[in-house]
Amino acid sequence: MRDTEPRPTIRPCAGPEEYPALVEIWRSAVRATHHFLADSDFARIEGALATGYFPAVALIVAERDGRALGFAGVSDGNLEMLFVADAARGTGVGTALLEEAVTRHGVVRVDVNEQNPEALAFYLARGFAPQGRSERDGDGRPYPVRHLARAER
Repeated sequence: MRDTEPRPTIRPCAGPEEYPALVEIWRSAVRATHHFLADSDFARIEGALATGYFPAVALIVAERDGRALGFAGVSDGNLEMLFVADAARGTGVGTALLEEAVTRHGVVRVDVNEQNPEALAFYLARGFAPQGRSERDGDGRPYPVRHLARAER
């Protein structure tokens, strides 16, 4: 975390009225980290965030000075999504979101796109361990996924 950045505040999502801001964060994060994603898949996922993906999870938001910088979605012990705005990467936002997801929402599993080595390294450095691999992501697209679980402590 950069020394000048205070720890972000983590709070529940305010609801559908906050979805447009979360889509902007998603867009920024994915453009910076998911270079492998086809434009057609990017557009399809983006179009389904507010109507399909966000309502299906418990969303938590990281903010500083009242400005949302990242979010995570949790369901049944799975971290289904964690995205940090590109400008806020490396400032502790992702770590704070993950800690909240693990300690308060019982996250023990996460799937990570294999073609996103920074994300894979992030989770491995924070107590997750490889549990398997799939050639396709959860939507059946040809993006290999690494299945990770919290290491026994």
